[in-house]
Amino acid sequence: MSQQIDAVIFDWGGTLTAWHDIDFHAESLALAAAVNASPDPDDDVHAHAAKLHAAGAEVWGWSRDEQRSATVADLFEVAGLGHDPQLLTAYREFWEPHTLTDPQVGPLFDALHASGIRVGVLSNTIWPRAWHRDWFARDGVLAQIDADVYTSEIPWTKPSPKAFQAAMNAVGIADPARCVYVGDRLFDDVWGAQNAGMKAIHVPHSTIPAEQLGHSEGVPDAVAHELAEITAIVAGLCSA
Repeated sequence: MSQQIDAVIFDWGGTLTAWHDIDFHAESLALAAAVNASPDPDDDVHAHAAKLHAAGAEVWGWSRDEQRSATVADLFEVAGLGHDPQLLTAYREFWEPHTLTDPQVGPLFDALHASGIRVGVLSNTIWPRAWHRDWFARDGVLAQIDADVYTSEIPWTKPSPKAFQAAMNAVGIADPARCVYVGDRLFDDVWGAQNAGMKAIHVPHSTIPAEQLGHSEGVPDAVAHELAEITAIVAGLCSA
């Protein structure tokens, strides 16, 4: 008996964007530019960066172990540092080259819509919604997204079923069996989506850091080596 698919929901980093290795020391230095107060007057930018790097590992642990979300503000709080959100320019500019949307995304979203399928995004992120939407708008695909959920504005992260439920609610689908999730992580994305009742497509393009690997790995319903393959894969899942 065939199963109708009404929505395809996508992970963002490493799925809709290309996976890049990141210089986390340089990232922490860029983030430290936003520090506006420190309890230790002897701290300099390198000390701030070290504290923020350690805080980043702790905050990612919340997501991996507790499926608890966080924001940029939480990162500074864990580091014990004050910050000015208006001074995050260097941090955002550091990440800008790593946010480019895969050129296959626009045609893929068009093809899914042509089949009557809604398009959603669910991203584990500490960044504000506005940053993600600005990047989608820059790359000309924002108007093709029917609903987008960022864990920085909900209490949970993937692989919590509550995070996937938030995405389904946003895209207007009640039955998880009528949704497909697409992502690059076998824990957060594949195991998480399947545990929430969805089908899952793995995009195996990313080298996941060891400290971000979870307790389980899912076996995907399908694997897409290019995003352009997803339209046909979804059609196959519908007829399965």
